[in-house]
Amino acid sequence: MKTTYQYKFYPDTNQKLELNDWLRICRYWYNRQLGERFIWWQNNHLQLQAFPQWKEIFPTLFGNRPNYYSQKLQLPGIKQDLVRVMHSGELLDFKQVDSTVLQDICKRVDEAFVRFVIGDCNGKRSGKPRMKTQASFRTMTFATASDDWIKLIRSEWFYLRLPKLGVVKVRMHRPLPDGFKLNLVSVTKKADGWYMQLTMEDTSVPEFNPDVITPTWENSMGLDAVLQGDDYLATSEGNLFPSLKPLRKNQDKLAKISKKKQKRQRGSKRRRNLAKREARQHQKIARSRKDFQYKTAHKLVRTGKKVFFPEKLNLQGLSKRNAPKQDEDGKYLPNGQSAKSGLNKSWMDAAFGQFFGILAYIAEKAGAVVIPQNPAYTSQVLSYRNEIVFTDTDIREYWDEKEMLKVDRDINASINLKRLGLGIFPRIKRRSGKLIITGIMSESTTKEIIDILKRTQ
Repeated sequence: MKTTYQYKFYPDTNQKLELNDWLRICRYWYNRQLGERFIWWQNNHLQLQAFPQWKEIFPTLFGNRPNYYSQKLQLPGIKQDLVRVMHSGELLDFKQVDSTVLQDICKRVDEAFVRFVIGDCNGKRSGKPRMKTQASFRTMTFATASDDWIKLIRSEWFYLRLPKLGVVKVRMHRPLPDGFKLNLVSVTKKADGWYMQLTMEDTSVPEFNPDVITPTWENSMGLDAVLQGDDYLATSEGNLFPSLKPLRKNQDKLAKISKKKQKRQRGSKRRRNLAKREARQHQKIARSRKDFQYKTAHKLVRTGKKVFFPEKLNLQGLSKRNAPKQDEDGKYLPNGQSAKSGLNKSWMDAAFGQFFGILAYIAEKAGAVVIPQNPAYTSQVLSYRNEIVFTDTDIREYWDEKEMLKVDRDINASINLKRLGLGIFPRIKRRSGKLIITGIMSESTTKEIIDILKRTQ
């Protein structure tokens, strides 16, 4: 079993300067390798696409292709002398950095480029890798860590030796697990200081393999993402979880700091200090959001449900800009982007993609499972009668005269997601511009849904 603990450590002034130099060298090494691969790909990818049997037709081309081993073999030669950065004239000494850190960067470049060219294990390709900047490259990994690196353990602190840096003082927020051996150490620079991630392994602890769970009406729960008012999540049990909105609440503070920063001269000490304040404020927002999402996920798991059916959101499409509109003369017309920008910010602030990932992680540890569902028509169909009543997004409630019942739109959608996961949601077809619902539901399920909706009132 493997586990990773994160701790904050406090290097002295000389160690901080050394770590910053290491980040600069590692960033240059990452971008240099990526640039070599881009040059090769730009010159040869058309030939490779035209000839599927490119390995046999172009043997010399295949031999010159940059890969993990060929780029790693450059390190002994680079360490012989100082390396001059072309655009800045800066001299970099690769001998300062531990060899395992530089070799790990070769591995990171290779994995990023393979995902772009070939794809992952599922065949899904990622976007083109980007050159790293000072803000986007912040982590270095020591791949040959061992228990000998930990020199002293006290009640609230422990001391760990990093190669070519020395012993650093680490704040022990929680005790190190007994029986686990240290395998890997990653060092990360954040807005409020330096952190390290310790990856440890205990071979005597078996991996957890949960049993296959059969979803039923009693052990499952539907989850609908809400972006209306102060609600964050609606469940099929009739509960509404409040939203935190950390970005909206701290937007004035961010704007105030950003306005001050823009008035300062570029490169000045005051501007750098305000940039650090702005980064710490963003960090505070991100941490409060993640803390809220972890607490919400634990509340859901503590209900005892074994299967969760959240809606599978297309967040990239939901936060997309509106298409521009033009008249006959080419003049741009209002397209509603001002209001859409506020909606996009709310989607980013809610971070439902991150929340459902956290929920899947917490549920797996508790022996539960998360199965996303396609939410098509789940917010329109009445959950206990199979009728389309929520024809517009402005309709948030529906009053049923027959049952004398007021139905909330979001709770109704969460119940439909549960029905969809259990396979009892009706089929909906479009014919001549009309929606036709086919399928029936048992009376016991109908009574169960009505009881849930009555409890919510």
